[in-house]
Amino acid sequence: MAKRKPRRSEVKKIAKERIGLLLRMAEECCRTDPALSNRYVEIARRISMRHRVRINWYLRRRFCRHCHHFFVQGVNVRVRIHRGRVVVTCRRCGHQSRYPVVMSHPR
Repeated sequence: MAKRKPRRSEVKKIAKERIGLLLRMAEECCRTDPALSNRYVEIARRISMRHRVRINWYLRRRFCRHCHHFFVQGVNVRVRIHRGRVVVTCRRCGHQSRYPVVMSHPR
């Protein structure tokens, strides 16, 4: 009996799981082996593009949009707050990403 082809929704679900796993692994090894960490980001991006799956915003902010290197706070990224925005500067390529500061409601 022939194997059935997996549904598109199943493939996308597996792709999202693998992307999350790869980016977690990149976070774990970022200080000991930055090259391996960057390779994990590259693989995660390829999976995302091949299966047309968006990487979640909180994971997408963990690497540079220009050179695709994984960010390590205080080592290869500078984070500043300027005029109501968080400015993240990659120290490898100099690319700046700006995000609005999200204020939580005071209790």
